[in-house]
Amino acid sequence: MDKVIEVRELRKTYGARVAVDGISFDVYEGEIFGMVGPNGAGKTTTIECLEGLRRPDGGTVRVLGMDPHREGLRLRQRIGIQLQEGSLPDRMQVEEAVKLFAAFYPHPADPQGLLERLGLTAVRRIPFGQLSGGQKQRLFIALALVGNPKLVFLDELTTGLDPHARRAMWDLVREIRSEGRTVFLTTHYMEEAERLCDRVAIVDRGRLVALDTPERLIRSLGAEHRVIFTADTAFDPAPLRNLPGVFRVERIGERVVVYGQGDRLAAQVVEAMAARGIAIRDLRVEQPNLEDVFLALTGRPMKEASGSETPLEGGRP
Repeated sequence: MDKVIEVRELRKTYGARVAVDGISFDVYEGEIFGMVGPNGAGKTTTIECLEGLRRPDGGTVRVLGMDPHREGLRLRQRIGIQLQEGSLPDRMQVEEAVKLFAAFYPHPADPQGLLERLGLTAVRRIPFGQLSGGQKQRLFIALALVGNPKLVFLDELTTGLDPHARRAMWDLVREIRSEGRTVFLTTHYMEEAERLCDRVAIVDRGRLVALDTPERLIRSLGAEHRVIFTADTAFDPAPLRNLPGVFRVERIGERVVVYGQGDRLAAQVVEAMAARGIAIRDLRVEQPNLEDVFLALTGRPMKEASGSETPLEGGRP
């Protein structure tokens, strides 16, 4: 596959604070590439350097073979950008905004077709200030796609959306990729990256700490699966410790947690309980995820890492 983004030793500082500290990675044509990490990790600064909105202090960046800073005008004819904090005049109507942005490009998409595809036809006459959060995000995606870009940047696309609207955005991102476009997205939602991305770059405090597919990153942990269920308090869970792949068993009142590994861990637990005639309730399986990967790599949970960061003066990392 062809490289659409090449980054080598990218560095960006704001005064004495280093926002991006020597990051290197490639993005390939046709993939959904995610940059994930807590607020303040350097994601937005990185994506803005790629878009040509910020000038790096060091390193090299090539996007579609171009230098974003020196060839920004030509590059922005071929990319689509959804900013983390985008806005439009409150009185500007949806259809008016899409037609205006279409006029900026030599070969734009059909505005009416774009509105229909993104579910905005019914609100095409509605002013921007009256749109819901999900409708605004759909409009920003329409504006990012109106130039028929080869590469689309989505910065914290689903922040502030409810779960239903967030999943609708995920479907739109997959649809964009299915059209043959490359998607570069940033997010601090690890579940979002795990569900959407072909490859993930995990960043923390301006540094790249891991880069691979979500599946390989999770598998590299060798972490435990957890089988959790409720059983009668008279039940003795000790025999479950002898099942293949089981590391340990914990019990708190009626709640039992079995820790272990293996594709049949949950099935073995259920079979063992059924063989003893013990009824179980509220069974669920918890698998390792990218949150666990971040914790293993940094020693901090994502929520704690996000809470420890503060915005930078003169830039938003």
